[in-house]
Amino acid sequence: MDYEEVLAYYSRPEVKEEVVSYCRGRWVALEGEEKEGRVFLRYWRRGERPITIDTTEDLEKLIKRFKGLKPRTFYASINLYAKLELAEDLDKPFNITFTSPVWDVDASLESWRQALDAAETIVSKLEKEGVEESLFLKWSGRGIHVHIHERAFSPDLLAKHNPLDVAFSVVEYVLRSVKSELKKIASLAPTGDRPLKVENKIDLKRVFTAPLSLHRKLDLCCVCFKPDKLISFHPDWARPESFKHDPSWRKYEEGEGDKLAEKALVEVGGYDGWPGYVKTGQARTVVEAEEVRPATIHGLKAPTGRLGRFQVMGLLQAARYYLVTGDLEKAKSFGLNRAVFYAWAKRYARDRLLQPRRRATLTTYVHGEKKMEQIGDEGAYLSPRGWFAIGDMEQKPSDYDRQIAKRIEAIIPYEEAWKAALDYLRNFPRTTLLDQQRFYDEVYRPVRDDFLSVIKRKRRGSQATLDELFKTGGA
Repeated sequence: MDYEEVLAYYSRPEVKEEVVSYCRGRWVALEGEEKEGRVFLRYWRRGERPITIDTTEDLEKLIKRFKGLKPRTFYASINLYAKLELAEDLDKPFNITFTSPVWDVDASLESWRQALDAAETIVSKLEKEGVEESLFLKWSGRGIHVHIHERAFSPDLLAKHNPLDVAFSVVEYVLRSVKSELKKIASLAPTGDRPLKVENKIDLKRVFTAPLSLHRKLDLCCVCFKPDKLISFHPDWARPESFKHDPSWRKYEEGEGDKLAEKALVEVGGYDGWPGYVKTGQARTVVEAEEVRPATIHGLKAPTGRLGRFQVMGLLQAARYYLVTGDLEKAKSFGLNRAVFYAWAKRYARDRLLQPRRRATLTTYVHGEKKMEQIGDEGAYLSPRGWFAIGDMEQKPSDYDRQIAKRIEAIIPYEEAWKAALDYLRNFPRTTLLDQQRFYDEVYRPVRDDFLSVIKRKRRGSQATLDELFKTGGA
């Protein structure tokens, strides 16, 4: 984008509204450029009044005031302040009114899917700890920021603990809890121009990109979305000319994070950067990929890591459809469709997971205004082009290749996994493949957490019985 396009972008009312709404009450930073390179500004004049944005007029004034530096990216502090008039206001702990807990998943465009997996791992932990309504995510351009809205913590809690202590402890506690899972994800990520890393970046003067701000280098903007969109997010949502952004990042439930905060404060003990703080516990958590030594099993590359449930579901559903119909391309569409549906339903609509429909081997019919295809007693909607779809989003074979096959290939050759899946399903009668609940309970569940054991048995040439296969699973 040339600078005229940048100015045109920031002149859009919806962009100005989102940037201003997020920055209000926070210490703001902007990034531009000068002859010597990139420049990062946080004060109106060096060491004097901190930059703030409370109105759209403030934003326009800021862009105009520093037009010679061609402002491109806007950041805002994790802290909200009671007063921001002088530089010294930033150093007073009692001046902090709220602090946003933020998990920084740093990645590259090549590893965006693993970044989503890392974010999903963090979100799942937070939901288990009772935090749901106050969660939102930001795609920053090269990674994801997982946020808890700062007002998810009650006034009573914040009267007893500094907001920065709360945010630091919550972020650190969760990272320690899911560190091993995140390491596995990081180890599977392509490095691109940077390896995937998740770390606790909570600091007194930390800033993160404001919603709808442009990325500092890439022609992408920072878009927000809620956890239920993790299964459908794509970096194309961040294209400035056609961004897909959810303004409901503003929503929160006061007090929702109190129990988690109290637990985290006991374990972690608060922010480790206060003046005079004596570090007595663990260092703050940084999660990176571990170097894995090559290994082989029976002369073939040994699996490194674990297949996720999403990939196992997609693979087995695709193999199921292929054995019933013989259509490989449509089997890929069906496999991804069912994986997406089950991932969504498990989180948001458990009662819709196993709803038997009228039995038919393979039937296409109209339901409302849309076509559906029936496989046994399970039906799925079709797009006008004939691929399976959820809402207005198709699950194309190429999407399966990216989201299922490529992810499996990172651990074990996909063709080997595909053949193992077909052989595994051939152990079951056709009636099981056509029964939604029996397929879920008898075929998928026993191996969903250890499908690699099926592949290893096939490598050894073992003719394991169905009972033996069941013993390998984490049902």
